[in-house]
Amino acid sequence: MLLIYSHKITPRLTYITRQIFTRILGIEISFTIKVEDFIKHTGPKITYTKQALQNEFFIRSNDLLFEQGINDFHITVKKWDDTPCFFSAGERSNVPFDIFSASFYLLSRYEEYLPHLKDVHGRFQPKDSLAFRNDFLKLPVVDIWANKLLELLKEKFPDLEYNLGSYDFTSLIDVTSSHCYAHRGLVRSAAGLLYDLGSLKFKRVIERIKVWFDPKKDPYDNFGHLVDLHKELNIKSVFFFQFATYSTFDKNVSPNHNKFRFLIKSIADYSTIALAASYSSFEDVELLKKERKNLKGVINRSVDASRMRYNRLHLPQTYRNLIEAEFTDDYTMGYTHEPGFRAGTCSSFYFYDISLEIQQPIRIHPFAVHDYALKNFRRQEEMLRCASELYEQVKQVNGHFISIFSNELLGDSVNKVVWKEFYSQFLRKFHV
Repeated sequence: MLLIYSHKITPRLTYITRQIFTRILGIEISFTIKVEDFIKHTGPKITYTKQALQNEFFIRSNDLLFEQGINDFHITVKKWDDTPCFFSAGERSNVPFDIFSASFYLLSRYEEYLPHLKDVHGRFQPKDSLAFRNDFLKLPVVDIWANKLLELLKEKFPDLEYNLGSYDFTSLIDVTSSHCYAHRGLVRSAAGLLYDLGSLKFKRVIERIKVWFDPKKDPYDNFGHLVDLHKELNIKSVFFFQFATYSTFDKNVSPNHNKFRFLIKSIADYSTIALAASYSSFEDVELLKKERKNLKGVINRSVDASRMRYNRLHLPQTYRNLIEAEFTDDYTMGYTHEPGFRAGTCSSFYFYDISLEIQQPIRIHPFAVHDYALKNFRRQEEMLRCASELYEQVKQVNGHFISIFSNELLGDSVNKVVWKEFYSQFLRKFHV
């Protein structure tokens, strides 16, 4: 048991220390604000305050974990050995920066509460993040810091008990359009054909007509291949199906189509099914509840996990809506067009609601790489090199490597990359 002394025990402090010690490092912790209890404790212990008490393991605190609400900090990024860090703590501190405040800043997405310019879909842009501006977006710094802290604690307390996890990999499959041409209905199919003709997209016209005669030739219908590949490699996967009516940004097959419903049921026999929430449900919690309920009715089991369309997040409201809709897990934390770690971690964590100053009961699973981020590269070798850099970082800290691929892109060839072949290569390289 590691004892943590501080002059004040706040919800922010308990939240972040439990994430670092309990969930990442597997160390049991307790807290005290009584100096006498701290002094007489004979086991491992640390002080987290402005001044050290004796010669104990000391981390000098910043003010962040003892405040409420949002303040605009001036942050200077320095180095801890070769690892970027911020909130410097001075020479007396055993760790050269306030590891708890810095970790809280990243995990809570503190900067996304500050005023910022959103993109066309209302999203926080990666170029505005501290990690992107200081070139550590591709580092799971929270996990790296935690592991470096563990090494220091082991030097001070050789009998410290800890239980590190092991590397894990999960493949997420986004299914926001299960079929390109098939099962679209007469009106939508005719309109699509006229549009392709008017746009001189003759390749699509030929593909469309072929699929009308043989729906199995639909380029997005990669599901049998994906299931077989996942079974062969023993891949843990989650399929996120959009189950929404047609709208400007939601153009999947109708949720009432029997063949679409059968597809979902068949995938549920081999993989976890989750909800790809529609664009329309982003600020409509009742619609979000309806989509979850309808998908749940198809597979006759609980739907606990979600992903928001286009990785849209408005904090804290998005997570509050998901909680109200009874989701327990979310996989939206990441950037669509930038690889890396949006929250600075490759470990799952609970959402901390800064506006209410409480830990909310929804677990966030951050992804490291999205297929549309890899699409920015010109060659397959460059794509694999980028993914390898992320993989190596996650592997070194025994983290969870999560990737996102869409069945749409897997049915396409872009920049001379056959995506279905690339995905197979990707899994074989990074799943262990």
